[in-house]
Amino acid sequence: MATFKFELVSPERILFSGDVISVIVPSVEGELTVLAGHAPLVATLKAGIVFIQTTDSNGKEFFVNGGLVEVNAAATTILAEQGRFIEDVDVAVLDQEILTAETKLAGSHDEEEQKRLREALIQLEEFKHVFQQRKAA
Repeated sequence: MATFKFELVSPERILFSGDVISVIVPSVEGELTVLAGHAPLVATLKAGIVFIQTTDSNGKEFFVNGGLVEVNAAATTILAEQGRFIEDVDVAVLDQEILTAETKLAGSHDEEEQKRLREALIQLEEFKHVFQQRKAA
């Protein structure tokens, strides 16, 4: 299968950099699957799991919360507002992210920022629910 260059970057570090077969991205418009030769695009990320397929039988998962994905002819890059290895995520981490978003929302006086924070809060709460169901399975 054809591969392409992929990078997942959080403010703290590069979480992944290498060749991949595919990437599934949680965009605000819905899940997006990127394969080699994908049309160029830029999309906004929501809270969710990025799944990268590195070989026919191997994949890796990461948690992202906000940011952008850029797909071009040379590579696909995710610039995540927050990103973690999925192993580093649990309900306590998600509860802290929700509390942080609620605190920012309570302190905001800008309507556009309030709207963005409300949407981010909804996305985090939805992801927490999905995450809990996934762990229970």
